[in-house]
Formats: sequence, C-alpha cells, structure tokens
Amino acid sequence: MKYVRIGGYGPGIVTVGGGLTRVTSPSFLAAHPSLPVLYAVGELERGWLTAFQADGSDLGPLDERPSEGSHPCHVAVAPEGGLLAAANYGDGTATLYRLDERGAFEGETIVLRHEGSGPDKDRQEGPHAHQAVFRDGLVHVSDLGTDEIRRYRYDGTALEPITLPPGTGPRHYAFSGSRLYVAGELDGTVTLIDGERRTTVPASRHEGANAPSHLQLDGDLVYVANRGPNTIAVLRAADLSPVAEVPSGGDWPRHFAIDGDRLYVANQNSGEVTIFTLRDGVPEPSGERYEVESPACVLIR
Repeated sequence: MKYVRIGGYGPGIVTVGGGLTRVTSPSFLAAHPSLPVLYAVGELERGWLTAFQADGSDLGPLDERPSEGSHPCHVAVAPEGGLLAAANYGDGTATLYRLDERGAFEGETIVLRHEGSGPDKDRQEGPHAHQAVFRDGLVHVSDLGTDEIRRYRYDGTALEPITLPPGTGPRHYAFSGSRLYVAGELDGTVTLIDGERRTTVPASRHEGANAPSHLQLDGDLVYVANRGPNTIAVLRAADLSPVAEVPSGGDWPRHFAIDGDRLYVANQNSGEVTIFTLRDGVPEPSGERYEVESPACVLIR
C-alpha cells in the first residue's frame, strides 16, 4: 500500500489517512529504495537529518545526525541504498552519510564545502546547495549561488562542475539519458543540456516575476512548478516546446509529486496540497485537496 506523506514548515510530517509525526521543519523527504525507511531534513539554522522506520502509516524514530551545514533543504538516497546525500542551502555545504543494513547512519561524515558567488548580490553572495541527485555513480549538487551543478565521486572527490549562465540560480533538475533539465530559480527558465546543445525557455508564459521550484520528468514530458504565476507548466522533453500551463490550485507551489495519473502539488503559502488528474499528460483539477500547514514536499511511497 502506498502512503502520501507531506513535509513542510508546519508541526511535522503528515501522513494522509494516518497521523502527524512531530519533527521540526521537515521541509524535504526521501525514501530508501529498498527498506521501509524515510528520511527528513530539519531545516533549522544548524540542521538535522532524521531517519524514520516507516511501518505502515506510522513513522517511528530510527536515527538522527547533524546535516553539517545550515538550513538543509534536500535529501536523497543512492539507488543501491548505501549512501545518503543532503544539500544545505544556508552555507552551500553538501553532506554524504553511509547507511547500514537497517538504513541508519554509520561511519564518518563526508562534508563537501564549496566557495563562489554569482551576479545577484542578494541571492548569490555565496554558495547555496539546493538539490542532490545520484547519477552514474556520482553525486550531483545544484548550487543556486554559484550557477553550477557540482559533481562528486562517492568518496567526496570533486570533479569539474556543469556550469550555467550567470544569474540562472539552478534549483531542481532531472536527468534523462544524455539530457539534463534544469529549473533556474533566479532567471525563471528551464534549460535542456544535451552534450554541446543547450536550449533555454521561460518556465512560464505569464508575465511578471517567477521563481521556478521543482522540476520533474514523466515519460516524454517535463513538469515545472512556477512560484509567482502559481502554475504547473508542461513542456515536451525533446525540445522544451510548451504543452500546457495550468493554475496550481493554490499559492506558491513549492513541490509536487507524480503518481501514475495523479499529480499532487504542495502550495506552501496557501496551506494546501491540491490533486490533479493527468489526461494525456495535462493536469486537470480533481477537486480534491488536503489542508496542511505550510507544505513544502510530497512523497508517495
């Protein structure tokens, strides 16, 4: 049975049909690929990473460690399940933890510190790690502050980063084969990188300020949440041509999750997760929603 779990800036993790697991500022969640274990960041000034035993709808404490940086905003687990990565937005630090056979933390932390800045004096005064993704035996970390996708081996060895134009502010991104899709939070774009080919388009067709948040691939479509216009845009993965753009059903869509033909959008400022049905890839309002205080992440597992 799958469960919808919602993290954010409210009193804890909400399990739809279950209860509330109290933990401070669980703004992003991730699931272990093969164990009934869930991980949450605690987006405090000096952050924490918490592992929970996910037995049915209930979450029980398993382990907890510091994130080794400030304001952790993302966590991910390697496909093989033996390594966890966290991104600390506040100081740009990324952290790697080994996981044991239970999914608990073990061994010494690998701390990946970074330096650099960008042209936006308010948002790019220093590094700001925003997402960690495991791909082809490497850890990729988007850095909004330095306009890079940083790359590391599992032992922490740094490789040459993937660079984006100054002021892009890369936030969330996704891989598909040789292609990389990046949401630019600061310049309001989506960029497709495929070898030497680069295509950049506006993430929204609406005028005005836009701070794209989450980006996700599903089949041959790219979905991106637009904060400001408060929409979900759908683009063709091949060339980023527009397919549709629909209202998110609330204010400030920070994250969304796709499960089959259902799309769940966490509208942070209006305190609701709105549910859409995907018809030929286009989101249509289902009329269903969950009221959740300050939701920032949806995990379906």
